Amino acid sequence: MQDKTVKETLSAITKILNPHIPRASREAQLLLMAHLDVDDLWLITHQSSVVKKSEKLFSRVERRKENEPFEYITNRVSFYSETFFIKEGALIPRPETELLIDDVFKNFPNFDAEVTFVEVGVGSGIISIILAKRYKNAKFIAVDISQAALDIAAVNIENFSLSDRIELRLGSLLEPIDEQIDYLVSNPPYIEDGVVLESNLSYEPQNALFGGEIGDEIIKELLDAVLKQRINCFSCEMGYDQKDKIQSYLKDKNFKSLEFYKDYSDFDRGFTLKV
Repeated sequence: MQDKTVKETLSAITKILNPHIPRASREAQLLLMAHLDVDDLWLITHQSSVVKKSEKLFSRVERRKENEPFEYITNRVSFYSETFFIKEGALIPRPETELLIDDVFKNFPNFDAEVTFVEVGVGSGIISIILAKRYKNAKFIAVDISQAALDIAAVNIENFSLSDRIELRLGSLLEPIDEQIDYLVSNPPYIEDGVVLESNLSYEPQNALFGGEIGDEIIKELLDAVLKQRINCFSCEMGYDQKDKIQSYLKDKNFKSLEFYKDYSDFDRGFTLKV
């Protein structure tokens, strides 16, 4: 493939993506920036520069044309103002999950505490990493049922120099945990089985999306464990339509408080239970 200038390359990528991807022109810019490891300003001021190794770039363009998530193609995802490694095998972090972290900060403002956090469903590791950066004296144990997800989390944990503070364990829910847990956090699967999702979600691990026949089964299992073990705090993301079900499930249970939070679209998105 003959090398082209930045301007020519952007035009060629846009032409390929245009029938298939919304905002094709912007996606072309993002793919080229990722390929060249440059920012918007560089792209604007170097329109005549020659793009090398364009075979790799256009291979990525073909993947994006098929609606593969941009993050898997570039192996990068932004979350909570940090950049993380990502690839197929772990759920792509969503902006709404930043609100789960904010809720932890709100409900446990003792950032110097020597406590044990456990995350169920660690995925790419982003939640435990952001929390560990803030709670510098805390110990973290992060569990996932998928070894592929744990491998991705391990890369991110190493990149942030947190391998000595975040321990990864393979297993289901709290089965691998023997320690006393002070704070449990989770973004579990909560979509009802059989729901038809957007095509790009087919690339993501389905066991990180679907939570059972009703959708809230895993959340209820975690609630049972929290109440049985008397875990002090539990912060959890949930589906926008699951607030009433969770309130009803906890109606006759013994706990101190239950507070819900909303997402950027004003939908109910999660809660913190204190026992």
